[in-house]
Amino acid sequence: MQFPSITTLHGRLDIPDLQPLYRCFPDAPVVSISHSQRLPLPGANWIANIYHGLPSSLYKPRFVSGDYLVFLGRISPEKRPDRAIKIALRSGMKLKIAAKIDRVDQDYFDSKIKPMLKHSSIEFIGEIDDHEKSELLGNAHAYLFPIDWPEPFGLTMIEAMACGTPTIAFRCGSVPEIITDRVTGFVVDDLKSAVDRVMRIPEIERRTCRAVFEQRFTVERMASDYVSLYRRILGELNEPDMLEYEPPPPAILQ
Repeated sequence: MQFPSITTLHGRLDIPDLQPLYRCFPDAPVVSISHSQRLPLPGANWIANIYHGLPSSLYKPRFVSGDYLVFLGRISPEKRPDRAIKIALRSGMKLKIAAKIDRVDQDYFDSKIKPMLKHSSIEFIGEIDDHEKSELLGNAHAYLFPIDWPEPFGLTMIEAMACGTPTIAFRCGSVPEIITDRVTGFVVDDLKSAVDRVMRIPEIERRTCRAVFEQRFTVERMASDYVSLYRRILGELNEPDMLEYEPPPPAILQ
């Protein structure tokens, strides 16, 4: 039996050049990292959805809430650090921004974000490593994920979860699949709702955040999912054919 070449797609798929590509290769088996990632290419040969995972020991959970909010990632228009700053200012909380600035986003930082850093409650830290992430996220009140683009996955959400820290995330892309509303954080639709949820963070049990991470987003679970997929394709498991399109759950399409 010839083993098919399987590709896991990691980026956004609403790029015009991808449509004709997958029309030319409709049988190429592909794996998604979220169901929402598939929406621009419903006709692709989706054989599985496998979420990312992180080593269980990479981040140390902390179960006492801190007194500041965190924005982590890249300074870019689609990541919306400006929203994070507005949420912090309107909720009266400190914000720590740990983010890199790519050359392509330097003008955006200089014109849009830098002027907003004048507030004494906003601290720009810059890029940090995994050890520093554990401290920063673990000691935070909440993690802010105020994106404005179809994020295929969003690793920082599960990094926060691994630290026991709830996330307040805007309803875009994979967010409703990764964050369980009122369990591991809050999924919001606007700035006002995000500010309101900052005050409601004590409703989220930090130990539950860590427990959900251990159940859904460890590297062991991810590897196990891939092994199961390969076994099914090789016919080693007596299960239904996985080489068929799995439609996104109805909730993701709403």
